[in-house]
Amino acid sequence: MSWDDLTISSCGTHHLREAVPIYTNRFDSVLKFHAPGLAPVRLGDLAWHIQVDGSTAYNSRFRRTFGFYEGLAAVVADDGAFHITPAGAHVYSQRYAWCGNFQGGRCTVRAFSGDYFHINSAGVPAYGDRWRYAGDYRDGIAVVQSVLGVSTHIDETGEMLHGLWFEDLDVFHKGFARARDSSGWMHIDCAGHPIYTRRFASVEPFYNGQARVETFSGGLEIIEETGRTLTVLRPQRHSDFSALSADMVGFWRTQTIASAVELGVLDTLPSTALELAKELALHADRLTRMLRALSEMNIVHEVSGVWRLTDRGMYLRKDHPLTLAHAAIEYGYHFPRMWANLSEAIRRGGSWNSPDIFGSVAMDAARGELHHQMLRSYARHDYLGVPAALGLTGTERLIDAGGGLGDLADVLLDEYPDLNITLLDRPEVIQQARHEHAKRAPISWLPRDFFDEWGISADVVILARILHDWDDADALRILTRARESLSAGCRLFVVEMVLSDDNPGGGLCDLHLLMATGGRERSLGHFADLLRRAGFELKEVRHLSTLPSILVADAI
Repeated sequence: MSWDDLTISSCGTHHLREAVPIYTNRFDSVLKFHAPGLAPVRLGDLAWHIQVDGSTAYNSRFRRTFGFYEGLAAVVADDGAFHITPAGAHVYSQRYAWCGNFQGGRCTVRAFSGDYFHINSAGVPAYGDRWRYAGDYRDGIAVVQSVLGVSTHIDETGEMLHGLWFEDLDVFHKGFARARDSSGWMHIDCAGHPIYTRRFASVEPFYNGQARVETFSGGLEIIEETGRTLTVLRPQRHSDFSALSADMVGFWRTQTIASAVELGVLDTLPSTALELAKELALHADRLTRMLRALSEMNIVHEVSGVWRLTDRGMYLRKDHPLTLAHAAIEYGYHFPRMWANLSEAIRRGGSWNSPDIFGSVAMDAARGELHHQMLRSYARHDYLGVPAALGLTGTERLIDAGGGLGDLADVLLDEYPDLNITLLDRPEVIQQARHEHAKRAPISWLPRDFFDEWGISADVVILARILHDWDDADALRILTRARESLSAGCRLFVVEMVLSDDNPGGGLCDLHLLMATGGRERSLGHFADLLRRAGFELKEVRHLSTLPSILVADAI
């Protein structure tokens, strides 16, 4: 009896041919028939496969069964997941936390450790690497995700196809793959390169030279492989005029948040507007207007007259471990004064000079505390994935140059308790760190200017978000000091945003650094040149799930 025209009943308990049951049995659930003509069924706590007449295909019973693909089916037993043949025989002895279906002679499995990888039809791992996630193969290529949350393509042997990493990724379809970077979705070729410069909110695979995409303004288009629009299916829901206008009034949001933090509004919630106004000596009507504005930004919300912080708004409480309250004050009151000189900074022959933000912070104790608390929150948010990505042995002598209040040092010691860490920073920062930081024996505090001799040797130097604060001349001086502390073959890790050559992501951060410190964000080629001039060789770039990447360089 043929099986390829059979369907599942609406109640999901049996199979039909032309709306007529093909057997008398009834199950709790059934799935579709697959070659060689077997279907998964479940009754009570047991699952197995049946033939077209409803009879059992073998004597074994499992907890769950799935369809046959390439002659093998995934099943779940009490001791784990694995694959069986149509006769119910176990293909291999290994057990997994989860098994996928075979595609192209490969199948994704998840070990009980949580790692993903692929096995061949004999149950043997196809390669030695382990991944945070691995997808199905198509035409000999699969998508894998690293522990850092970024994805790339591998071939059937586990070798990387192009070695480029993306925030999200799909398999290839008709020569192109959907990929997402920090700027949005696009299509890439087999070399991992974008085939056009545009980015979208979403893209579909190409079909005979065209693809359906959604723009960031809510429009739907059909594009060709150059990214050129062929047809507009739906006009933009948010006009460029409105979007640009919203960008121009961004300071409304910044100032509202900064004022709410300064006034103590967010630390005092939950409360009614009247109670809040009375407690903080504020104008009740104007406070209510501020609360409405904060609600528009999803920072607070009102329930039965009581204003409360949203999950997003909780980051603005001063007692939150990742508080952005200090950042709100910096962005609301200090940085705007610097940005006011942008035109003069861009104008050739202007009178603008880059500010000495670190000197200004050093002379103002109150602002210094606020500024470094702001940096602490960003460090705590962005650096959790750094230690594992470094791949240290765990016993190195390490200099954390510009380590601030010790937050990176702390996560390093959580991962590598036997590290010997020297935290080097400006004297006033070291003083604040010593006052606030819980003492940990492996951390030595070294008050020192970056540009003076460090006077210490190490096996490893890490510069985390340091070089971007300086122009090339000063960045080179810092790298040179780092090189003086390392013997040939020792390692330097640079944790920074890396600008892409293919999209403008990071452009505003780059401009901010110009106005705040006189520094800059840099491309990979730019970093490689600076490292070479300082006596280092760039070996690789390790991508994190957060904004920065890790540049790995060896002293030469």
